[in-house]
Amino acid sequence: MFVCFRRIRKCQLRQLMMMCFVLSVIKVYWESLDNNIGGHVKSYSFRLLNSLDFISANLTISHEEAQKFSNHRYLINHEQKCVNQDVLLLLLVKSSPENFERRQAIRSTWGNEVYIEKNLGLTVRVLFALGIHPQPMDRKKLQQRLLWEDQIYQDLIQQDFLDTFHNLTVKLLLQLSWTHAYCNHARFLMSADDDIFVHMPNLIRYLQEVDQTGVKDFWIGKVHRGAPPIRKKDSKYYVSHEMYPWILYPDYTPGAGYVVSRDVASRVYQASLTLNASLYIDDVFMGICANAIGISPQEHVFFSGEGRAPNHVCIYNQMMTSHGHVKDFHELWKLATDPEVQRVSSGLFGKLYCTITKIRLLCVLHTLNTYPCKAAFS
Repeated sequence: MFVCFRRIRKCQLRQLMMMCFVLSVIKVYWESLDNNIGGHVKSYSFRLLNSLDFISANLTISHEEAQKFSNHRYLINHEQKCVNQDVLLLLLVKSSPENFERRQAIRSTWGNEVYIEKNLGLTVRVLFALGIHPQPMDRKKLQQRLLWEDQIYQDLIQQDFLDTFHNLTVKLLLQLSWTHAYCNHARFLMSADDDIFVHMPNLIRYLQEVDQTGVKDFWIGKVHRGAPPIRKKDSKYYVSHEMYPWILYPDYTPGAGYVVSRDVASRVYQASLTLNASLYIDDVFMGICANAIGISPQEHVFFSGEGRAPNHVCIYNQMMTSHGHVKDFHELWKLATDPEVQRVSSGLFGKLYCTITKIRLLCVLHTLNTYPCKAAFS
């Protein structure tokens, strides 16, 4: 019986060693393939960046003409939000006037400034950027509710443009101009949708490490490279030839969630002052502004873009963002910040288990635009 048990243990050990060997080979092969592809992409992106210089040149207009896109009156503002504060991250959440419950969920989970300061020891400022409700019949009632909401939480900034899909670029201009005017000393700026989940402890730790390097030209998220405009008229993202006559967009990150360093936020704002902002896809306009100043986004494998991240303990340990959340903020926040997450994914066996799990979750064919396969080996 003892001999049989020893054989079983030896067999299990061999299987474990073989599995580690196979995973190592896969990782080496994947990294080699990724570096090879990445080199071509970087080379292509460099050529593309140079070849797309004419886009910003053709979209350049006078400062007076550009003002018509951003010359909106503040209805709600908080000029003192960042004053005398050492702000690591200014987080501006794009919201709509009627999305009260989403804002409440964010305030009580990942966007809770008090929790962040108490548990992570840093100052993060969270504001919700809004326009006015497009329906005149509902506008007055909703506006009164917004004023009441802001009296309590003091975290809304609102201008008098119509809050519609076709004014998303105007909302981006609001974020850039507010940052420039009232919080330009924040070391990082994040723009996010109000249906995104941000794993704040992971993001803060990452930004702290980046900040210590004195980083500049920093722009991270899920990157779309060489994306063409959508010409189908029934698409929400339809862009006409008249509005954008070229066949490719500059590299950009989806507006669901991305982070830029202070210097990039400042330079993008300056670029926006002389660019035609009639293109209503805000993340593409961000890419045009960045292209004008020679900045290209960097891919971070745990920014999900438009996709929803898999719900698993091995994902939470490295998650930065997950898109497409409305009613599960509290549940996901509780699961993702559970101390058990660190225990499960630590140690040799924990790391091996999580690598295998992530391969199963991420390295399969699917239609969701979530984390790439290479994230399994990060």
